[in-house]
Amino acid sequence: MNKKRIIAISGDIAAGKGTVSEFLIKKLNYDIYKNGEYFRSLAKEKGMSVTEFNQYVEEHPEIDRQIESRATEYSKTHENYIIDARLGWYSVPEAFKVYLRVDIDEAARRAFNDPKRKATENFQTIDEQKADILMRYQLENERYLKIYGIHKEDMNNYDYIIETTNLTPEQVADNIIEAYNEWLKK
Repeated sequence: MNKKRIIAISGDIAAGKGTVSEFLIKKLNYDIYKNGEYFRSLAKEKGMSVTEFNQYVEEHPEIDRQIESRATEYSKTHENYIIDARLGWYSVPEAFKVYLRVDIDEAARRAFNDPKRKATENFQTIDEQKADILMRYQLENERYLKIYGIHKEDMNNYDYIIETTNLTPEQVADNIIEAYNEWLKK
């Protein structure tokens, strides 16, 4: 398989994909493609939370396929970019595939305190946020298995896996860049 100068950032919910991507963009002078923003905008258009939209998409797999095919098509004419997408590794197999992991309690804290999520995730407590993250994780896994026959949590799908719980986003980005440069040399 040919390698492309694309880094596909996947990972646990609230592992830092968006924030780390911003550091990577600046450090590498790359562009970004965000599947998650598109997904959230579709949820908002329907007046649904992200979790409700996850459930809706399960009954409408054509929406999921549309989202992923946009990422695949974009990669055909672009390089030097970050793809921030849960299935970026699947949509763009020629990319350097990264998985960010995070402790569930830290994920819930991060998500709960993220003002950008409030339009589609409005919880009263961190425990409610945590329960929602766990539900979304399960819904996504079931949907991806049903639609694509894949397991996103299978770490064999990725070139590099990093635990973000106790690292700053900049540290995570620096580690990814180091691993990416090694991958490009191979």
